[in-house]
Amino acid sequence: MADATGKVARLLIDGVNEAIELPMYSGSEGPDVIDVGKLTGQGYFTYDPGFVSTASCDSEITYIDGDAGVLLHRGYPIEQLAEHSNFLELCYLLLNGELPSAAERDRFVDTIGHHTMVHEQLRAFFQGFRRDAHPMAIMCGVIGALSVFYHDSLDIDDLEHRRITAYRLIAKMPTLAAMSFKYSQGEPFIYPRNDLSYAENFLHMMFATPCEDYQVNPIIAKAMDRIFLLHADHEQNASTSTVRLAGSTGANPFACIAAGIAALWGPAHGGANEAVLNMLAEIGDEKNIDKYVAKAKDKNDPFRLMGFGHRVYKNYDPRAKVMQQTCHDVLEELGVEDNPTLRMAQRLEKIALEDEYFIEKKLYPNVDFYSGTILKAIGIPVEMFTVIFATGRTPGWIAHWNEMISSPYRIGRPRQLYRGPSKRDYVPMDKR
Repeated sequence: MADATGKVARLLIDGVNEAIELPMYSGSEGPDVIDVGKLTGQGYFTYDPGFVSTASCDSEITYIDGDAGVLLHRGYPIEQLAEHSNFLELCYLLLNGELPSAAERDRFVDTIGHHTMVHEQLRAFFQGFRRDAHPMAIMCGVIGALSVFYHDSLDIDDLEHRRITAYRLIAKMPTLAAMSFKYSQGEPFIYPRNDLSYAENFLHMMFATPCEDYQVNPIIAKAMDRIFLLHADHEQNASTSTVRLAGSTGANPFACIAAGIAALWGPAHGGANEAVLNMLAEIGDEKNIDKYVAKAKDKNDPFRLMGFGHRVYKNYDPRAKVMQQTCHDVLEELGVEDNPTLRMAQRLEKIALEDEYFIEKKLYPNVDFYSGTILKAIGIPVEMFTVIFATGRTPGWIAHWNEMISSPYRIGRPRQLYRGPSKRDYVPMDKR
């Protein structure tokens, strides 16, 4: 629980003689918060559409300062984690609160590797989907169905059950993600390999076939690991809040993560990097860029450049700074001379970093701009982008779910400002 500041906020209401005193709390970082829990007992509650001014919980996992461009996981800056760590070590940190020792890291990596297989009957489960089903629709179904196949660890009050479920979800997400892609392509599923790293294994399951060996490019594997790492957690966003809200009902963790996937599927959340590629498709040709940049600057024009700026970050998204060099490494490794979409992306990046309009409004390229460009270069179809986002976000979802379950919690129950009709009597059919 956050520490009491000793300060109170006093709410004065017209016609009420005595002010309502509301306690204030401070966290280890960020602004103080006002506890409005007492208002309901006084006959009031707050109105905050989108919960943009409401802390729904206290947490020790991730801290964001959007104005300063800061992202900390358990206190560690994302820049340091991206440079020195990797995705699975970050998973351990999010789940356990501390970086692992060498022995703990090796044991964790080995455990995840030995949980990458999925129940063989899940192969038959896939047959129930149309071949042209969106991969995110498939992921919602198969992740929720894991509770059927792994019902030996569904006691949310059992610490060991929660631990084994966390391992299973982190390990099986890339397997199921790759299966959803292979199914849409009409290609056979590729089994995971324990001799490969997490990112290498995902790429192998995505692009290998039984016909020939597939060699994973180390630069591409490093970029994929970094994409997973940079998306691992982002505080109380829409999908994480959805996981917590579902978890507050006592729902099993597989169902909660499926709910998070459904929330992430929305184009305003996880679909942002997909929107970048759709924007580039709309621009169509490098020669049209100046015209579309002018449209973006025109406040009366509905066109918006996707992948620039961020709702939370009013400074440079720290994840984008990290991803920028990775993007350039990938494009250099693969070559973009013959790819007009990637050439357009490079040109737009240059404009955004040099044009005074973008600099003044702090419309820097964000992580979605770079991740979308990388995934396009690798050859991953647009409809898989959000699936990859979900794979990376899984440890964050689990960490927040587990944090909530591990402490006393209440079922989530937002209130509303009712604007419908007042009480009225039913009108018989012959009187209407």
